[in-house]
Amino acid sequence: MSSPPTAATAAALSAALATTSSWPVGHLAVAVTGPHGPIATTGDQLRPFRLASVTKPLAALACLVAVEEGTLHLDEPAGEHGPEGVTVRHLLAHAGGYGFDTGVVQPPGRTRIYSNTGFDALADHLALRAGMPATRYVAAAVFEPLALAATDLRDRSLAHGAWSTAHDLARVAVELLRPTLVHPDTLAEATRVQYPGLAGVLPGFGRQDPNDWGLGFELRSHKAPHWTGTTNSPGTFGHFGGSGTFCWVDPSLDHALVVLTDEPFDSWAAEAWPALSDAVVAALA
Repeated sequence: MSSPPTAATAAALSAALATTSSWPVGHLAVAVTGPHGPIATTGDQLRPFRLASVTKPLAALACLVAVEEGTLHLDEPAGEHGPEGVTVRHLLAHAGGYGFDTGVVQPPGRTRIYSNTGFDALADHLALRAGMPATRYVAAAVFEPLALAATDLRDRSLAHGAWSTAHDLARVAVELLRPTLVHPDTLAEATRVQYPGLAGVLPGFGRQDPNDWGLGFELRSHKAPHWTGTTNSPGTFGHFGGSGTFCWVDPSLDHALVVLTDEPFDSWAAEAWPALSDAVVAALA
């Protein structure tokens, strides 16, 4: 566990997390995490939730392990059925030319099209290169070394198939604050803008120009509107899921916020999530 926060910080975090009691959800679990573990929580930390697209950062982390092992190379061609010239880097950065849930719609590198299909293609490529199912590789590369005992890809998709708990995702957040599975330089590459200047639609929040993205991690940058807080630093990275889940890591704060709910993303979340994030940032500042 991290060193206990000051009394003032603890009180401010407690007040921030208490605001979630008014959210229109059946169940939730929230954790504010520092580099050594959670410092404030609310809700059942061991309850499993469907992560939906918060699966993607877990898959991306496994791909980074694969890159360091030499199983994957970021700029290698990725699959026989994708658009000409598509690479692992394109797929991780949602620049591969695939539609949201359709096949190829344009050449790679033209526009940022958030794509589940692109992550499915990435899974196929990882399986081919690793010689095992992609779900098994992710488990071996990420879940097992981080002791994520309650995390699994029960729905089989690297785009949206994971289930997990706040307890386990807090462990992932610590890994993203103090990487051990990959070199810090590898994580830094994954959390910088890939293909700068690409515009596109951020699901739920409309067109962004630019729509900055890293390697499997969405970057806060200067997007507006956004699901993180207005006071989160531009370097904040993470992901949210349509099942009502999110995780952001703010390097300037050296802390992360994990939120899991069982209420699908909608206007309630677009309003509630940034407000909670700003309250957490204020408490930590």
